Amino acid sequence: MTSAPAHSGVLFGAAYYAEYQQAGTLDRDLDLMVEAGFTVIRVGESVWSTWEPREGEFDLDWLQPVLDGAHARGISVILGTPTYAVPPWLQVLHPEIAAERTTGQRVGWGARQEMDQSHPAYRFYAERVVRRVAARYADHPAVVGWQVDNEPGNELPRNDQVFARFVAWLERRYGSVESLNDEWGLVYWSHRLTEWSQLWRPDGNVQPQYDLEWRRFQGELADELIAWQADVVREYARDEQFVTTCISYARPQVADDRLVESLDVTAGNPYYKMQDGLTRGVEVQREAGWWHTGVWALHQWGDRAFSSAQAPFLVTETNAQSIGGPWQNHPPFDGQIKQAALALVARGARMVEYWHWHTLHFGVETYWGGVLPHSQRPGRIHREVAALGATLKAVGGAVDGFLPASDVLMLWSTDTKWSFEGYPPLALPDGGPDPDSYLHLFDAHYRGLAEAGAQVRIQHVAQFLATDPATVAAEHPVLVVPGLYVADDATLEALAAYAEAGGHLVVGVRTGYGDELARARRDVAPAVLSGPAGVWYEEYTNLDEPLLVQSADADADAPTIELEPGSAGTRWADVLVVEEAEVVLRFPATEVGADAVMTTRASGAGRVTYVATVPNPELSRSIARWLVPATAVRAWAATDTVTVTTGSRPESPDLAFVSNWSAHEAAVTTPAAVRDLETREVVAAGTAVTLAPRSAHVFELVDDDQDDDDATSVTP
Repeated sequence: MTSAPAHSGVLFGAAYYAEYQQAGTLDRDLDLMVEAGFTVIRVGESVWSTWEPREGEFDLDWLQPVLDGAHARGISVILGTPTYAVPPWLQVLHPEIAAERTTGQRVGWGARQEMDQSHPAYRFYAERVVRRVAARYADHPAVVGWQVDNEPGNELPRNDQVFARFVAWLERRYGSVESLNDEWGLVYWSHRLTEWSQLWRPDGNVQPQYDLEWRRFQGELADELIAWQADVVREYARDEQFVTTCISYARPQVADDRLVESLDVTAGNPYYKMQDGLTRGVEVQREAGWWHTGVWALHQWGDRAFSSAQAPFLVTETNAQSIGGPWQNHPPFDGQIKQAALALVARGARMVEYWHWHTLHFGVETYWGGVLPHSQRPGRIHREVAALGATLKAVGGAVDGFLPASDVLMLWSTDTKWSFEGYPPLALPDGGPDPDSYLHLFDAHYRGLAEAGAQVRIQHVAQFLATDPATVAAEHPVLVVPGLYVADDATLEALAAYAEAGGHLVVGVRTGYGDELARARRDVAPAVLSGPAGVWYEEYTNLDEPLLVQSADADADAPTIELEPGSAGTRWADVLVVEEAEVVLRFPATEVGADAVMTTRASGAGRVTYVATVPNPELSRSIARWLVPATAVRAWAATDTVTVTTGSRPESPDLAFVSNWSAHEAAVTTPAAVRDLETREVVAAGTAVTLAPRSAHVFELVDDDQDDDDATSVTP
């Protein structure tokens, strides 16, 4: 990754598909975009068959009026390469490029991304169309950036050429079949190999070491695809144009920190349930992995996007209203469009684009609502979007250089996520395996932190290891590590060194149990960390029902936690043997012997806390308030439905994003003098501010000695 796009403020717009519209709507659409405050559109990524209707026959001029019209109105353009949806002529000409989810059985055509994108035939035609499009439009003054491909990593193809590459990849990695036998433990169930040709296909595999390496290899295929396209585009792009792709973080091939290494800026696509899905205090069931539910989950997506490159990011797609199938209709309440967008800006977004401008009249996404409804008449959603556009214009360059604050660092492990998808520790209610075990472990800790008002920075394991542990401890005094099962000795030793250097390390279940190949360790669990933690275990159990927890009977000097009513451990419990740690929380007596729920111990200049269960939201929030007693939301004396997220700017006062996620009024009290960046009014320190239902504000702190003519005390 090189540099982020050079623009001031937050780019604002939508994906726009003139090719899906009737003739004569272009000028109307662009004029309505100007009314909404749009500064950017994304075009061109979905229609290879329009760019190249027949093999070798190109139609490149159809986009020119869109780019010209946008440029004339001061709207920038991100141009997408159309390589994620292959045209029918290519399907017929080269049917062998279809992905095989089962060896020898090709995926049927009729959707998108049905192909093996590493196939040489696919790459030949994809490169040709990318070069033609890039050569035609790289010099157009409207084009400020390029999106290569679209939501990569949708398939885990098992085609012959993919498997052959996998075998070669293993041979380079291990050197010999003897080494592979030893490392994977292939003596088990008589799987020892004598030559590489004997390696079985992934279809029937149940060996976890094989599965983890297969997923790592597949991740490299996605990395390769994006790096290859980025290199092709850069042969034509102007120096000031950025190159990105849009990430769907749920895609099975995606290891996002590695995927973005070849790009100039991270970009991704958060979709979330509106209405009560964005109402604090209302519990709404979380949807499938690509669709988030809850204010905390919206913030988490922003923190995940920031984590990819530890830098601000672009939102290339998000929902303007209902998303999904025709049975999934939850358009936003008034104010929620602005709230959601500012929440993403608060966590690092430097662009917000909707998918998409006009709601489609055909195709599988007919009921994915755009800014304009099916009638094409601008209505409530357009007005809500326009109100957000006015806010972003008023905020302007105030977000330049803005970095989100962090009270807590969390460690993310894609390897563990992949391992747990096939070999999970948690069970579903029917007793079957839960392939989302890692997400549930991670979410259990993140949600409590977010809902307690703590602001979270997420790092990938490799990013954490790239910095000296003492430096990490100085920058991030609390580090939460949930479910880090796949970890080598160096990672665990760095975690121990973090605590030794003064950090507060919080260890969750399954951390330190497996090694870098997901093999169960021979060490006492948690490996390397049992000494610093002062606890160990050899037994553990799934929990069929939640177990309420209680404060431990302890000395007066021992740490205590104020528990929310209903605080419980769920789904899992380690049967801890406590040697040198203080027990903070306990289960009631259990026949299996699980007793200590949470322990803590001083380690060097820092501390190690062990959480031996999957905390429910009540328990997680209770632990979070103990870990981070001072938060921005407490500094603002905010009521329960309010979030306060903050961040710093170089040589400028801090910003605070304040939002009331409810249908009722709420209140905050300003901890210092602040200016509302939308109204430009200044609110004196200690002022009680009433927040309207579902309202959102961006404040900047005002220096005490600042002489400002409009610095009068007001209540917005």
